[in-house]
Amino acid sequence: MPARSIASLSLSFGLVSIPVKLYSATESASDVRFNLLAPDGSRVKQQYVAESTGEVVERSAMKKGYEFERDRFVVFAADELKALEEGASHVVEMVAFIPEKAVDPIYYDKAYFIAPDKRGGKPYSLLQRALVETQRCALGKWASKGKTHIVQIRPASEGLVFQQLLYADEVRSLADLHIESVPVSDAELKLAIQIIEQGAEENYDPKAYENEEKKRILAAIDRKIEGKEIISAEPEEDASGGQVIDLMEALRASLAKGGTKARSAAGPKEKAAKDDVTEIAAAPKTRKPAVRAPKAPAEVPAKVRARK
Repeated sequence: MPARSIASLSLSFGLVSIPVKLYSATESASDVRFNLLAPDGSRVKQQYVAESTGEVVERSAMKKGYEFERDRFVVFAADELKALEEGASHVVEMVAFIPEKAVDPIYYDKAYFIAPDKRGGKPYSLLQRALVETQRCALGKWASKGKTHIVQIRPASEGLVFQQLLYADEVRSLADLHIESVPVSDAELKLAIQIIEQGAEENYDPKAYENEEKKRILAAIDRKIEGKEIISAEPEEDASGGQVIDLMEALRASLAKGGTKARSAAGPKEKAAKDDVTEIAAAPKTRKPAVRAPKAPAEVPAKVRARK
């Protein structure tokens, strides 16, 4: 079933206006949600209680206030707050074109897709092609729901992504944590780089990873429906055994373990190329902890699939 658009917008590209439709790019209800119930099994209802009297306050009687000092508020009426809101606009004004990788992903907020609306096919394709050729993305301003948003419009293989961005004061700084810079040796760095190169891949494939917790909860829900008890999952064993391991020893052992896996799937040429790595990474003869065999991935229960 095709997605339903949530807004009609117009991208201002120089003197060109591109009519587009906005679609949500992500699903917010991916996790299994539970309802809060009373002891008799009925739903519970949330209520707001006044701190001073303990009485229930109806939503219609509530006011909004800003706490400028402890327990001191300035109160705003609904019409006053409405006057402060940014008026909604269907025009997204592009204010700059920057390198595609210039925006740190930490500033990414909500993601959308945009598709051309009526008579917008050609200018839409032109903008996408121009962004690809210049390896740039567009920064724009978008007024929605009483707030002005900064957005990034970047090209994808099949269209354009409309990425809402966070403002600078909405992102914390790592510098505030005062992380200590600890020196590392060249030998440690060399082994760490070899471990990274062993597991290096060119692309991220989201389909290669599954929400194991969601699958486990859905299976438990089916067992509950069938009147069966939930079987608790066995905790994973701590491979370290609680011992303090030398950093170089751990790096060599990690490299040797990764190298064994890589060689089992590699051809003769690849095996020969990894001989030098094996010699460097040979771990000391220590007793290795038992490794639990991986469990076969559970299928999504049929009952749950039928309910979707």
